[in-house]
Amino acid sequence: MRALLSVYDKSGVAALARELADLGFDLVSSGGTASALREAGLDVTEVGELTGIDPVLGHRVVTLHPKVHGGLLADPSDPAHVADMAAHGIEPFDLVVSNLYPFGSDPADFEHGARGAEDLIDIGGPAMIRAAAKNHAVVGVLTDPADYPAVLDELRAGGRLGDATRRRLARKAFALTAAYDAAVATWFDETGPGAGDLPGSVHLAYRREPLALRYGENPHQRAALYRAAGA
Repeated sequence: MRALLSVYDKSGVAALARELADLGFDLVSSGGTASALREAGLDVTEVGELTGIDPVLGHRVVTLHPKVHGGLLADPSDPAHVADMAAHGIEPFDLVVSNLYPFGSDPADFEHGARGAEDLIDIGGPAMIRAAAKNHAVVGVLTDPADYPAVLDELRAGGRLGDATRRRLARKAFALTAAYDAAVATWFDETGPGAGDLPGSVHLAYRREPLALRYGENPHQRAALYRAAGA
């Protein structure tokens, strides 16, 4: 089994990786995540060792490579996929752990260096997350450190993630990238030429609050309260 770990928010990632290694996962990582795992005493294969290409363009291109995305998107039950993997030396991933650059934060705080807000628009992270979520039939995708303990419990108990868990995590992953893109689109509307004009579309991201409301519209219906992300 193989896990790909590439996170900006490194909360709990070293402990997660240690548990995964103990469960028999080979660890593949990049950049600051790989450094953090090595500092924790873990054996890690750098993405550059896998692809044969070091990060380029000021860290804009790191994981965008067939040996990464082929491993995320491969269907091991498809003979054509298996043949392509053999021909190109692609190995599958079973788990992806990734989260996104903090778009909207101060560029001066960005760990990779930034000249402006555009440099905080993550490309590789959403691409990996979406690829793994698309292939959730065989790949688990972890985007929230709050999910680490439950995923580890399931892996310890059964050796793999169940279909329902992979599907739930994939839905959460697509919700994350949708909200991220909504924030970027809103930034374009609110800055630069035309700022303040009525935009051509509006993209909203709301999250359900952990409240048990007493009534829906009618007594037999459920209700929930949603709050705008970041509000």
